[in-house]
Amino acid sequence: MLLRRIGVLVAVIVLLFALGRITSVVVDWAWFSSIGYVSVFWTAFAAKAALFVVVFTVSTLLLWANATLALRSAGKPRARLPAAFDPYVTVRALPGPMAGSYGLPLSPLLWRLLIFALAFVLGLLIAMGETGSWDLILRFVYQSPYGGNDPLFDKDIGFYLFSLPVYVAVKNWLLWILLLATLMTGSIYFLHDDISLDPPPRRFSSAAIAHGSALLGLYFAIKAWSYALDRYLMLYNDNGVVVGAGYADVHVELPAVWLLIGLAAVAAIVAWANVRLRTIRLLIAAPLLVFGGSFLFAELIPGIFERFFVKPNELRLETPYIRQNIALTREAYNLGQIAVKPFPAEQDLTFQSLKDNSGTIDNIRLWDWQPLMDTYAQLQEIRTYYRFLDVDVDRYNLGDSYQQVTLAARELDPLLLSANAQTWVNLHLLFTHGNGAVMSSVTQKSAEGLPIFYLKDIPPIATGGPPITEPRIYFGQGSPGYVIVKTSTPEFDYPKGKDNAYARYDGADGIPIGGIGWRALFAWHMEDLNILLSDYITSESRILLHRNIKDRVGTIAPFLQLDRDPYVVISAGRLYWMQDAYTTSAWFPYAKPEPDGGDLNYIRNSVKVVIDAYNGTVDFYVTETADPIVATYRRIFPALFKPLDAMPPDLQKHIRYPEDLFNIQALQYRAYHMDAPEVFYNREDLWQFPREPTAPDEMNAGGETRMAPYYIMMRLPGEPQTEFFLMLPMTPSKRENMIAWLAARCDLPEYGKLIVYEFPKDKLVYGPFQIEALINQNTEISQQISLWNQMGSRVIRGTLLVVPIGNSILYVSPLYLRAQSGQLPELKRVMAAYGDRVVMEETLPGALAALFKESARVAGLPAPTGSSPSGPVDERARKALAGYDRALDRLRAGDWAGFGAELDALRPLLEELSRQPAAR
Repeated sequence: MLLRRIGVLVAVIVLLFALGRITSVVVDWAWFSSIGYVSVFWTAFAAKAALFVVVFTVSTLLLWANATLALRSAGKPRARLPAAFDPYVTVRALPGPMAGSYGLPLSPLLWRLLIFALAFVLGLLIAMGETGSWDLILRFVYQSPYGGNDPLFDKDIGFYLFSLPVYVAVKNWLLWILLLATLMTGSIYFLHDDISLDPPPRRFSSAAIAHGSALLGLYFAIKAWSYALDRYLMLYNDNGVVVGAGYADVHVELPAVWLLIGLAAVAAIVAWANVRLRTIRLLIAAPLLVFGGSFLFAELIPGIFERFFVKPNELRLETPYIRQNIALTREAYNLGQIAVKPFPAEQDLTFQSLKDNSGTIDNIRLWDWQPLMDTYAQLQEIRTYYRFLDVDVDRYNLGDSYQQVTLAARELDPLLLSANAQTWVNLHLLFTHGNGAVMSSVTQKSAEGLPIFYLKDIPPIATGGPPITEPRIYFGQGSPGYVIVKTSTPEFDYPKGKDNAYARYDGADGIPIGGIGWRALFAWHMEDLNILLSDYITSESRILLHRNIKDRVGTIAPFLQLDRDPYVVISAGRLYWMQDAYTTSAWFPYAKPEPDGGDLNYIRNSVKVVIDAYNGTVDFYVTETADPIVATYRRIFPALFKPLDAMPPDLQKHIRYPEDLFNIQALQYRAYHMDAPEVFYNREDLWQFPREPTAPDEMNAGGETRMAPYYIMMRLPGEPQTEFFLMLPMTPSKRENMIAWLAARCDLPEYGKLIVYEFPKDKLVYGPFQIEALINQNTEISQQISLWNQMGSRVIRGTLLVVPIGNSILYVSPLYLRAQSGQLPELKRVMAAYGDRVVMEETLPGALAALFKESARVAGLPAPTGSSPSGPVDERARKALAGYDRALDRLRAGDWAGFGAELDALRPLLEELSRQPAAR
């Protein structure tokens, strides 16, 4: 009776588990079908199913066969054992008719059933754990060659990216099976008194010795294969000087590994021979042979050789291996494509230089994301249930100008509704989507210090920005839960005065759930009975799943690593999300892993993903066709990926170089820009990210942090037009002066090209932290900031931007004010620095005018002398001075076109004056 009840309980648990898994598979199939990627689902499902069946079958059979053999070979069960090992199941103090104490003997049939059940469960657990490696197997089967070989074994690097990980995984799987088989076998022999661990003499039956010898022989056979794989794993060693195989690895450890392969093979043969000899001595001698040899040849001797031979001659011996490490790390992170150019860092910036680079000046970003996020929230969230989750930086052709802008999507979070309004209908049927976006200038501000909006309000109103004809956002950076559309109740669209506007979804996404069967299925899957019971659901109703864009992309392509910062794009009146995706690996030989603690050592931005915020369509566009990993995935999923040329042209204008990739590349480039092994070994030219101060808040008193890359519009030296870049200054290690700046081009057709501009070694160029120090040391600025703080306002220092203009460097930093009890930051001042001069004015044009008015070289314009000359020449001089003053007025007002016109009108007067003879 007890066993029957246990069997029923186990059967119910298995049935519920199976039902849950089947439901999940059906829902996934329906979802993939609804978005047009059912072939992707079937490919992944078939791979998972095949891997599960193979691993489960092999694991279960091996465990069952091994334990069954032990049961047949073992003697009779012990007569008396501790309670935990008693071969009789004793039940005491059970309630009802089962009360009392009695024994239930384990008959041979029950032993066999117990062994099969245990092998079945363990095989199931192993298979479930290994199923997650399905993409590893597919990459192995469909692998593409890399096209380059490693320098030690001369194997195509594709072997390391695709084959070696599978061999290691198979080896680990076999070791797990062997470990579990050994535990099952040992338990059976112990319970049958074939192994006695009582006080001496300890006893092992001949059957137990023979079986243990066979298992030990299998272990050493796998160990010999493991040592063979260890040869290739040397290419990932890190001795602090070289990443990859070093001098000691190649000349001592590699021969030692071959010796260990031989010792393991000999130990396997000895163990298998002991199946007939059945002596405990050989069973002990074989492990001592292998593990003693491993300690001696793989640890002790290489360590002594490294310490007493390699270390005293390290640079000479390790030079060729350092060179290999540099070359392959640069290749793994695509650092070899970085073009190195000189940057003179001249101090000859003039007003004419500003005019020639108006595309840069007009797009200097003064609005940092955090103050701007707070401002957007106060001015444009409209209702408490709307949220701006991020502020993005992009560029648009607005009118006849190419402008950098900031924008944010207005998403809806129904969890921000009041507690009594968070009903099931509101959360899943009524409040289904966000609405529109805001866009503002990166440079301009209103008289009150607020952003100048190009796009605002609900419905979206374009005031210079791109119009939006479909503003509804069903898929975004929030959107965590499911919603049901096309129900009998209208969806809330946006607030309209005292009333609300309503809408009905007519997009392409969604799984039909009108039938009672589908409703029951989703009620079970979502653990939400309301889906089955609600009268609002009609025959046309659809359920929208995976509405968070990262979850959506990750569900379709879990093998891609996603950039942390997706961004919204407005194109053809619709809202889209751009998500950068990477192909990565931790198996690139000789390459140094990520500096920030990750284990990845290969990365490519191979895919751009576009998600329609309304329809939910997801398109994957390949940007790096030469990447062997994405080429492999294109073989696996031919219907998933599209060429970049297939992306709509207007969306192509908004692709940008991703921050995560750029940050990783810049971190590696700090050391790996040094391509001379001697310089690299001594770290003579190590770079670092600049430091920048952090603003104090209620939680801390402020400090410093590592400067982050930022997007900027500028015209490179020698280039004809302004472009959109991602850039970062660099400073020498443990110093604050700037030594270079690294930039990634974002505009097609130059997209993806990286450039580093290096400063002369003999010239001092202030770094961001030094400029911050100059600002803090400026008496007028410090006094003004102190005065604001004393008046009840909180001063917020913005990010200092390094702005290359021509062959010079300009520094610009915004300053915001916020009331102590308020949440609306205002852009109050702009600080600018050039050389060792620092100014602070209300506007950027004003700051530039003040900065260069103090300079002795202002586009060659004559400065006023204070005299009152007369005559024709003096009249022309007065006209020139008046023109100069008008030019400054235009500059302060931000009218660059007017400023240029005044300079053009001034030129003839200056030329005429220059031809006059000097006064005597």
